Amino acid sequence: MIVVMKVGTPELEIARVNQEFSERGLTPEKIVGKHKVVIGLVGETAALDPLQIQEISPWIEDVLRVEQPFKRASLEFRHGDYSEVIVPTPNGPVAIGKNHPLTIVAGPCSVENEAMIIETALRVKAAGAHFLRGGAYKPRTSPYAFQGHGESALELLAAAKQASGLGIITEVMDTADLEKIAEVADVIQIGARNMQNFAMLKKVGAQDKPVLLKRGMAATIEEWLMAAEYLLAAGNPNVILCERGIRTFDQKYTRNTLDLSVLPVLRNLTHLPIMIDPSHGTGKSDYVPAMAAAAIAAGADSLMIEVHPNPAKALSDGPQSLTPERFDRVMQELSIIGKAVGRWPQVKAAIA
Repeated sequence: MIVVMKVGTPELEIARVNQEFSERGLTPEKIVGKHKVVIGLVGETAALDPLQIQEISPWIEDVLRVEQPFKRASLEFRHGDYSEVIVPTPNGPVAIGKNHPLTIVAGPCSVENEAMIIETALRVKAAGAHFLRGGAYKPRTSPYAFQGHGESALELLAAAKQASGLGIITEVMDTADLEKIAEVADVIQIGARNMQNFAMLKKVGAQDKPVLLKRGMAATIEEWLMAAEYLLAAGNPNVILCERGIRTFDQKYTRNTLDLSVLPVLRNLTHLPIMIDPSHGTGKSDYVPAMAAAAIAAGADSLMIEVHPNPAKALSDGPQSLTPERFDRVMQELSIIGKAVGRWPQVKAAIA
């Protein structure tokens, strides 16, 4: 249930209304929009009469029920106001959301060595990226495949961050590693395999760093949004959704099926920012530029693209990685579409 306050409602009145809701056993959450303040009510609201709620204050404009099972993630919960995630980085804050320029995340699947990760960071920043992605801990289908360098890779990410000024996005695989990952990462990623690891969602949702939630390999949109609900319910409002392809019947020509239809669907369902990962979505570098362009045209807020100095020798996901040279060319091509839809950053990043 949401309570819409009238324009100009005094802060003291909002505080008084929140106190009354709390005394009724509800959890009020104040949401400040562009023009109005909305109070989201979490708890047993099924028996509440909206007309009685409206009598609490003459400053209450409307009382509406949230019909979706994902309450906090629902667009209704914010009364149609899309949220933004603002991430502090060494180069300054980066805003991700529907009402901001496109944000670019780029880098290798996994951190291999210091020279490689710093070179990649500098190259993708020069091409216009805002964040460096790189796995310190890697989930792999085979127990014999490269699992990442772990804690030592976090030190290498910190070095790349210092050298480039880019923000860092990296994945958590075990809640025991969460604290040390949060010391380096600016955004903590929950991968597709852990999308429904509910214990992890609660732990990650209880910390302060923004969270990137990748869609599970066979997850429905509602299951994905319910996973986001776990993060929001744990107290973290800064959640970004990432579509990275789902598993369907045809895996002969692409690694996954990149579901770009989620963009208009999610826009109608949730206020959360939306990222598209065409690298995992297709699994082949030749297809990444076209899917990235399509994602921008369809309204993506951010792109995640894998880049490696030498994809042929990459320890993981080489076939879907672009070289830095190709990434630079692709960014120039994407800028044409980005500018056409009014989402391209005006200033190109420069090497620090």
